Amino acid sequence: MDRLQSMRAFTKVVEHSGFAAAARAMGLSRSVVNKSVIRLERDLGTQLLRRSTRRVSPTETGLAFYERCVQILADVDEAVMSVTELQERPAGKLRVNSPMSFGVRHLAPVVTEFMAMHPEVDVEVILNDRFVDPIEEGFDLTLRIAEPAYLTSLASREIAPARRVLCASPGYLAVQGEPDHPKQLKEHRCLQYGYSGTTTGWRLTGERGEQTYIVSAPLCSNNGDVLKTAALGDQGIALLPTFIVGGALQEGSLRTVLPDFPPSQLTLSALYPRNRHLSAKVRLFLELLDARFGGRPHWDLVE
Repeated sequence: MDRLQSMRAFTKVVEHSGFAAAARAMGLSRSVVNKSVIRLERDLGTQLLRRSTRRVSPTETGLAFYERCVQILADVDEAVMSVTELQERPAGKLRVNSPMSFGVRHLAPVVTEFMAMHPEVDVEVILNDRFVDPIEEGFDLTLRIAEPAYLTSLASREIAPARRVLCASPGYLAVQGEPDHPKQLKEHRCLQYGYSGTTTGWRLTGERGEQTYIVSAPLCSNNGDVLKTAALGDQGIALLPTFIVGGALQEGSLRTVLPDFPPSQLTLSALYPRNRHLSAKVRLFLELLDARFGGRPHWDLVE
């Protein structure tokens, strides 16, 4: 049991990049956590951590050992949880993070449905468009529509594809014309997701594979609904996910541009701590997300 405790202390130090933060997470003193890791290194006969006054990081051997520890501890936790009644009864608080537009448009109805199904669970939903590490900020899971950043302490579960399209209003295309090749985008007003001052390029796939095309962006925003509103107002061509513009494409207020040169595609994924056995509330919430969005999501309509 002492060995398991030492392994748990070691994984917490890696995940929190320090002994003090790991000790707080475990509810132990810093000295206890430090002694546990020193004992583990002594027993193994190797250095697992690089220590400095500002940061603690795993050695190459330590990183490999961390990966094994995560799986072993998860198996132990699962064995314990499997024989408890709590594992079968969802209760407590569920903290979920999601991008703003997706959260308002699609996650909110799922949260409402989940609350009706499991009234003993209190749900906290925080919406923002920056990357959130659920370990650092205390979320049970966070939803991302992106290529998830590689973090050894996070598990990623793909929920649904997040298809993107280039689109513009019929009014804009009637006045400015419709490009038939991505090279012509530099002659158009393009509505860019992100921030001004950054390199503005769209990755599109054609006969020569994926290429980046530099565009002119009179409007930049870190929120897709702002870009959709501008596109509907005849202000340019936008690159947006179909979960935002699917309805507008269906009704014809927006039209797909350059359909033979699709943008690089993203994925809706749920991220959560890899070494944390999924509680009933998290497992059931993930199952509901799969049921509502898995496969071909309802927003991904054929234009």
